[in-house]
Order: sequence, then structure tokens, then C-alpha cells
Amino acid sequence: MCGAELKSLPEGVQRVAAVLQAAGHPHGPQMLDDAARTAQQAADALGVTLGQIAKSIIFRRKPDGAAVLVVTSGDRRVDEKKVQALVCGEGQKLGRADADFVKTATGFSIGGVSPVAHATRPVTLIDRELHRFDEIWAAAGHPHGVFRLTPADLAQLTGAPVADVAQDPAAEAA
Repeated sequence: MCGAELKSLPEGVQRVAAVLQAAGHPHGPQMLDDAARTAQQAADALGVTLGQIAKSIIFRRKPDGAAVLVVTSGDRRVDEKKVQALVCGEGQKLGRADADFVKTATGFSIGGVSPVAHATRPVTLIDRELHRFDEIWAAAGHPHGVFRLTPADLAQLTGAPVADVAQDPAAEAA
């Protein structure tokens, strides 16, 4: 993407594109015709499986109020207890983040939270379940924006560890 193309994109997508470009990532953001606020909408628009969508879930760590980003596979649910054990100290809790917190902490609105280019660097974990796929897709800072990458690219771009953060699929079905 050149400078002129970037200027026509929404501000959040421009930030993501700049990070991807600076990292030498081969795939820039793409704008979809329809919004992809959910993993299912993104998968349908891209013609990929639900699991290939790298959804960004934001939590709020108590008591310091730090944003915690969990990038998980679209077909999995985050196990908050597992995340809490990984990112909180003894006796600390993890809480849900409301739309205002998400926007302030990340610079993105819910439905377009990218795993990169946050307003404030979050504590980040990557779901190991994403490694089931050679190619995944993540939000690019806007409900219509996405970009293609691999699980290894995600780890490199975020500097985040890969962890077991998903609920057991058998437990989800129960």
C-alpha cells in the first residue's frame, strides 16, 4: 500500500497498515463490503472456516486496570480462569471490559479490535488453538477491515506468548 491508498482508509486501519508495513508483513489490510463485527460474519465474508478468524477479546485486569488482549480462534471461547491464572497475581481478578474501556485502551471499537497498533500496549496472549491453521485472519482496526497472516506472524507481530487459553470444546458442548 502506498501513502495515497492509506489516507483513504479509516484511521484505525491506517494505524494497523503502518504497523504491518513497518514489520515487513506481506499482507496489508483489506476492506470488506459488509461489516464483520463477529467471527462468524468475518468467516462468511472471507469464505474461510470460523476457526481461522483470530478474534481479539479484551479483558480488564483488576486492580491496575491494564488491558488484557486474548487473540483466540473464532470457533473457541476464552476460559477466563486460565487467562486470569496467566496474567494476574495472587488474589487479583480479571474483569470484563465495556465498550468505553475497549475504545480507550485499544483505540479501536468492539468488532474491529486488531491484535496490533493499540493505543496502549496491552498484556497479550495468543490462543494455541490458532496453530491448527496455516492461514488466519484478524481484524484490522475497523469492523470492515481484516488482514491475513499465519499464527507465527501473529506471535512475531505482537511479541506475545502462545498459551492454552480456550475452554475445552467438550466442556463447551455440555
